[in-house]
Amino acid sequence: MLGKNKKIQLDDVLNIDGLDEIDNAEQLEVVKEILENTQASIKKALSLLKEKDVDAKSLLESLKDTREVSRGMETTEMGSERVIEGVFNGEKMVGGDGIEYVVPANYASKSKLVEGDILKLTIRKDGSFIYKQIGPVARKQIVVTLVQNDTGEWYAVDDNERWKLLTASVTYFHGAPGDEVVILIPADGSSKWAAVENVIKGH
Repeated sequence: MLGKNKKIQLDDVLNIDGLDEIDNAEQLEVVKEILENTQASIKKALSLLKEKDVDAKSLLESLKDTREVSRGMETTEMGSERVIEGVFNGEKMVGGDGIEYVVPANYASKSKLVEGDILKLTIRKDGSFIYKQIGPVARKQIVVTLVQNDTGEWYAVDDNERWKLLTASVTYFHGAPGDEVVILIPADGSSKWAAVENVIKGH
């Protein structure tokens, strides 16, 4: 982290007129610190959500911290782009501002995003959304059974748990009910969603 005698604020880095006064290493240190603080705040909020007797006040304070940190990363480059960080909830990205942003199913499927991954969203001037995974959570891989309910939704199930699956992920591997499915889930804690690593066709 930055030393007390050389503390540089984000505004200093984004001030184009003052860039010559700040060397590249110091600029990168500022960005690194902001990213680490954002990720830590989001992980804290997720941890609180997993507790059975979650304290609403503690959760709101954690979300407030996340919002304040993430606001520092909502920057404008040449007046044309906006950058937002958030956490993937299995289907969408929840930004530090509390807003849910749609993540294209094909991208989430191809990138094998796991619930809890930290994403960066760039909103361009033309309105296009560009996502990038910047903080993957630790993963574990398991083999379970693929099932489909009456409404066409796909799940991965074992004896005690089940996880929602993106339809795009299942159709990509031509999955069918009864097939074995290899899924990725967070190594720590529970999750409602899983990413599909592969499908093992039934005989």
